[in-house]
Amino acid sequence: MDRRSDGFVTRLWRAALALLALAVLAPAPAAAGQTHIAPKLIAETAAPASGGTTTLALTMTPEKSWHGYWSNGGDAGFGLQVEWNAPEGVTVEPFRYPVPDALILFGMMNHVYEHPYALLADVRIDKRIAPGTDLTLLGVANWLACTDKVCVPEKAVISVAMKAGDGSISAASRARFDGWRALLPQPLDRHGAWERRGDMVRFAIPLPASTAIDAPHLFVETQNLVDYPAPQNFSRNGNHIIIETRSKGEAAGPVAALLKLGAGRGLSLQLDPGAVPAAGKAIADGTGGIDIALFWTALGGAILGGLILNLMPCVFPILSLKALSLVRAGGDAREAKVEAAAYTAGAIVTTLLLGAALLALRAAGEQIGWAFQLQHPASVFLLLLLAIAITLNLAGAYELPSFGGGQKLASQGGAAGGFWTGALAAFVATPCSGPLLGAALGATLVLPAWAALPVFGGLGLGIALPFLAVGFVPALRNRLPKPGPWMVRFRKWMALPMALTALALAVLLWRQMDGGWPERGAQTSASADSFSPAALAKARASGKPVFVYFTADWCLSCKANEAGAIDREAVQEAFRKKGVVTLVGDWTNGDPAITRTLAEHGRNSVPLYLWYAPGAAQPEILPQILTPGLLTGKAKAK
Repeated sequence: MDRRSDGFVTRLWRAALALLALAVLAPAPAAAGQTHIAPKLIAETAAPASGGTTTLALTMTPEKSWHGYWSNGGDAGFGLQVEWNAPEGVTVEPFRYPVPDALILFGMMNHVYEHPYALLADVRIDKRIAPGTDLTLLGVANWLACTDKVCVPEKAVISVAMKAGDGSISAASRARFDGWRALLPQPLDRHGAWERRGDMVRFAIPLPASTAIDAPHLFVETQNLVDYPAPQNFSRNGNHIIIETRSKGEAAGPVAALLKLGAGRGLSLQLDPGAVPAAGKAIADGTGGIDIALFWTALGGAILGGLILNLMPCVFPILSLKALSLVRAGGDAREAKVEAAAYTAGAIVTTLLLGAALLALRAAGEQIGWAFQLQHPASVFLLLLLAIAITLNLAGAYELPSFGGGQKLASQGGAAGGFWTGALAAFVATPCSGPLLGAALGATLVLPAWAALPVFGGLGLGIALPFLAVGFVPALRNRLPKPGPWMVRFRKWMALPMALTALALAVLLWRQMDGGWPERGAQTSASADSFSPAALAKARASGKPVFVYFTADWCLSCKANEAGAIDREAVQEAFRKKGVVTLVGDWTNGDPAITRTLAEHGRNSVPLYLWYAPGAAQPEILPQILTPGLLTGKAKAK
């Protein structure tokens, strides 16, 4: 049989399989709209390159009150299986699952997804496939869909059209798939250990104490080992997480599992039979108490960090506006207290709302962090208008508000003006992450929502403290200078930092709208490469020191550290001599991989600076205020 007839038989065989699949599905719901979980197969590129790899996403969208299952469904469910009809030379790898949730129904444990989710699989294209070849994939998918009352086995034909091409991926498609990839568990680079002890199974997972954990749960993929609904006791012994639960079954050998760290975050791992250390300090499971010391430390850090933010060029002029209003009032005690209390309320309410939005979005699976609103051009544009309005007002261009709703509200006197000025000060302070603030806000990743919200409120209180003190402490209010011509000059001087803030926002908006510098911009060291988990792994494998820093164009403290320390010639020369590999993670427009890396180190904001010494298992987290001496010292250290 020649090649042409062989190709004809192959195409005929594929067509027959497709007809058979449709016939099998005829008695049952086959279309996505007829199932309780709607499947859709999507390719990251419709033109994968010969000899290359692309990624498929099978999105699963449950109806309200329905859920799907992880690869090991637990006591009562099962994951998804697909019988593929793939063209010759096309290989589909097994699907990878996002981090599931634990759901107990009628005493049985279910490992489920109660929201839309996506399974990802790599597709390999043989290098001998000619460009333009039809690579359409067809498969029959089977899964289980359940509510809390009924379960229904479902199936559907899934397909995606592809042709061999140049492998190009659009920016929108890459961003969409990066969002799905961010919800996959990250592989742990070291094996853990497990052992049986009586009717218990004990696990030891190597995990540094700096790793943020909130509501942990161990999903054991290997069957016949644990009693799924049994309580799991978590504790920390040094750099190991110890998990103890009830055994069920006689499984032996290596064990595959997934450790859920928090909403949408997890680690895939392998555990080998071996000795497990003794249990240590208990870790809250997210259903009970919290680490009180962590809570009070985070709250104190947020208040002090907010207080320091008042020195930032975008916040100080706003605080000065209200101080000038007190001077004009001639020291009226009642008016001062009313405005100070309202200003404080505005700042606290704003940070609480931003914090609540952050927690809600993270609970929904979004990979975001503090100042997430500045990763969207619409928010930046609003801030730019406000900054321009305040600049012109301070410069004396107008006395009555001419534009900008926030500026108009903030210009009022009394309680209303105080409230909206406090809200404005808190909102424009979000690009900044000064000393103490990064660690404090990072603690909200491991605190339950009811304990995390007061930390965000503490940030607002810290921002409001100076004005609150002036309003309620007569001795401070009496030290304010008397009204006079100096007030006009002072206002005009305050227009300068606000003008610089407006300029920075304009540049940021320009970049976000794709009108400015290339992706990494001209603001980072020329010797730095872009951060990615793969780039970090490659850099660490080289045996050289690795310096990783995470930044954003709207982060003022980031830019100060870059100009004052990282990009200094002495530092760069020391890095060159010692072969330091520098990686920069640009979080200006958001990046799921960076967000997850921040969370793994107990942060949900930038800046974050990591130093990997050669051979070190974990990085050293450097201070949020860098100096040239600190970095050159790290480079020269053996």
